[in-house]
Amino acid sequence: MSNDELNETSSFFPDHRAQLRQIAENPAAFTQLLSDYHSVLMDMRGKIEVLSNETHVHCKNTRVEGDKWGQAALRARPVAKALKRVIKDLESLMLGLQKSAHTRHAHDEKIAEVGRQRKEKALAKERAMNPPAIPAPPQSVGTVHGGEESGYTGPSSIFDLNDRRSA
Repeated sequence: MSNDELNETSSFFPDHRAQLRQIAENPAAFTQLLSDYHSVLMDMRGKIEVLSNETHVHCKNTRVEGDKWGQAALRARPVAKALKRVIKDLESLMLGLQKSAHTRHAHDEKIAEVGRQRKEKALAKERAMNPPAIPAPPQSVGTVHGGEESGYTGPSSIFDLNDRRSA
């Protein structure tokens, strides 16, 4: 095949890296893909469990002339053990997929929260740097809110207390 023919045939196959890149950018698509993988692994685990049981029964019942009691079962153990290890590995893969989906979701929530916190912090800093101008209350010299009715005429010194009674 020439290079032209290779370039023409490669256009029939989609760019899987670009597709996975798009999935990685979209949280919903990421979760959906991991969910699909999880269901495939669950289906695979069920089939391997059935295969493990059937293989164990077959290997346990395969006897050779001159076998003593239990020798066939001992020969079947490594096969069953290997399949159990495969099932255990599949279960850990499924747990890993679930954990990564939850971690991705937590990452997206944290990104949204960090953006919100930074905006709030910037607003608080701006308020601290530029406090709103509050007009000062008017100062009235000589009289207090009671006016002439109270008989109080403003601050006086402690020496002007001759006619006042103490508590």
